[in-house]
Amino acid sequence: MTARLVRYEGHVQGVGFRYGVKNLARGFEVTGTVRNLPDGRVELVAVSADPDELAAFLEEIAENSPLAHHIKKVQSAPMPVPPGLRGFEIIV
Repeated sequence: MTARLVRYEGHVQGVGFRYGVKNLARGFEVTGTVRNLPDGRVELVAVSADPDELAAFLEEIAENSPLAHHIKKVQSAPMPVPPGLRGFEIIV
């Protein structure tokens, strides 16, 4: 299993960004969470058994999806796999 913590900056809150990420996740073999941060960024935790699948999911968000034009900066780092993740959830 591979996990990444990704933080998106730009006009990423109030535009359906979290819902768009959740919708994109349906097309990939990933689990995780997405949430707004108090400083205006959006935080994504994404996990997949296949590192290439995870990379493709993150690339789809940042480069190929309608969400891409809202993103000004992406910070991404590997992280330990969080226990108990099932499906893909929006944290409010």
